[in-house]
Amino acid sequence: MALDGIVVANLRKEIEDRVLSGRISKIAQPEADELLLTIKSQKGQYRLSLCASASLPYAYFIDENKPNPPAAPGFCMLLRKHIGGGRITEVSQPGLERILCLTIEHLDELGDVRHKKLILEIMGKHSNLIFCDENERIIDSIKHIPATVSSLREVLPGRPYFIPNTMDKNDPLSLTEETFMSGTASRPLPCAKALYTTLTGLSPLMAEEICHRASIDSSLPANGLSDAEQRHLYGTLRRMMEEVREGRFVPNVVSRSGIPEEFAALSLTHLAGNSDYTAVSYESISEVLQVFYAARSAVSRIRQKSVDLRKVVSTALERNIKKYDLQQKQLKDTEKREKFRVYGELIHTYGYSLSEGARELIAANYYDGEKEIRIPLDPTLSAAQNAARYFDKYNKQKRTCEALTTLILETKAEIEHLESIAAALDIARSESDLGQIKEELQQFGFIKKRGNIRRGPGGKGQKKEKRAASKPFHYLSSDGFHIYVGKNNYQNEEITFQLADGGDWWFHAKGIPGSHVIVKTGGQELPDRTFEEAGRLAAFYSRGRDSEKVEIDYVKRKEVKKAAGGKPGFVIYHTNYSLMAPPDIAGLEEIL
Repeated sequence: MALDGIVVANLRKEIEDRVLSGRISKIAQPEADELLLTIKSQKGQYRLSLCASASLPYAYFIDENKPNPPAAPGFCMLLRKHIGGGRITEVSQPGLERILCLTIEHLDELGDVRHKKLILEIMGKHSNLIFCDENERIIDSIKHIPATVSSLREVLPGRPYFIPNTMDKNDPLSLTEETFMSGTASRPLPCAKALYTTLTGLSPLMAEEICHRASIDSSLPANGLSDAEQRHLYGTLRRMMEEVREGRFVPNVVSRSGIPEEFAALSLTHLAGNSDYTAVSYESISEVLQVFYAARSAVSRIRQKSVDLRKVVSTALERNIKKYDLQQKQLKDTEKREKFRVYGELIHTYGYSLSEGARELIAANYYDGEKEIRIPLDPTLSAAQNAARYFDKYNKQKRTCEALTTLILETKAEIEHLESIAAALDIARSESDLGQIKEELQQFGFIKKRGNIRRGPGGKGQKKEKRAASKPFHYLSSDGFHIYVGKNNYQNEEITFQLADGGDWWFHAKGIPGSHVIVKTGGQELPDRTFEEAGRLAAFYSRGRDSEKVEIDYVKRKEVKKAAGGKPGFVIYHTNYSLMAPPDIAGLEEIL
């Protein structure tokens, strides 16, 4: 994933095509690092979102408005004062830098024509939105960068604006063959790395694409290529830059297992031949970024909202794992309890021969083939008292063993429960999904329960129970069978014991936390392909999703029973079939 200089070039062209000469009718700042410009042009009204987020910087047109804070931030008020109602006269990109510059014409207080620049720098954690006058002097920025933060460039009101040249890279749009041969091609680096480390605006993804188009192994050192191969690589790069200059863009998103993984403004031919990837082309780069960032930002947002829940689960899991290890160690220590019982029995048998003050008893151990055994004694105690001491030790360790055996089973069940909740957090998509997980954590005492109080019979306060509205994943198999996947333990129990009939099929990853998967048969026999697809879903929505293949148990729903006293979603079954399935759900239709 990279919003590189080629994507920015596509954005520049798209913005120019849509809103050049358009007027800025509204300026909003929905987030601390995001601007939303509403622009009216001859082609219609557009909303341009400019974001300088450190994690997901971007620029693209959006369809819907965004909620704004009650009071506009200072940077937003400044822009409204200067360029509200202004006309966009130029959209530019210096070289192939990840920088977009909007030149805006407006009238000042005296009615004179002025030109200001709104510059978006898309540079990862260094991303910024900078507002400059016609003399390239900074009026203000959405992020202030003093000298104490960056020694290369201050971004503060009154400072001159310039692009820091920290990487000493060449512009691929104006690159000559001689410069390429003496620079990029002479580097003792893999070809792809030599390209993106010496040329501005190229991402590792596009560097791989250039090597693929040139039929050159991207891992080979650039300075190890023959002269003809180096020139061919340059020719391929030049042809790609011609596509950029002429605006022959092909905005596309590449997905893996149904999840958007890469996007680009040009065709990614090096991924097209890989069956694991699916490419979808779009009419505009804004659509690409909306599709890609909507999925990514949704995941990012849910990750942020689930931080507290993850901390609760990880803390409880860590504590229980430590407790489990300690209990196992203590249980191992009780293994010697039988020795104490034998000591007591032998002292009872042979103790009559002990002299007063004896420190040990040497006797034949009739429990172990009459082998001689030495039993330590307390010289201050009689034989009967020594025997009683050993029997006390035996009984104490026996009780400890019995108690620990029960506690270990309880702790193990607690760990498995927490691991299942952690797996549910990994696949949560919405706040309602998190609501159900939080409810489960409250129910089992991991989070202090707080709820609305209602008055019950007799005037006693009762907490009102209301389960968050969240639904299981719903897929349609290639053969038309409905498949349901639980997102958490509550949903696992719901689809298994309420939604499914006895003749439906139940799937689950073997021995690891994961979702229950139910295939509704409707009384029909399932084709092999549906079994395979359900297995893939069970593998994907499990802790084994990073494995090449996952072992899946499947059985008729009537064979699945709820464990007595078990946590939600925990079941038992004794007769099952197994299959190996890859955690890949590409091509499966999800019903939303």
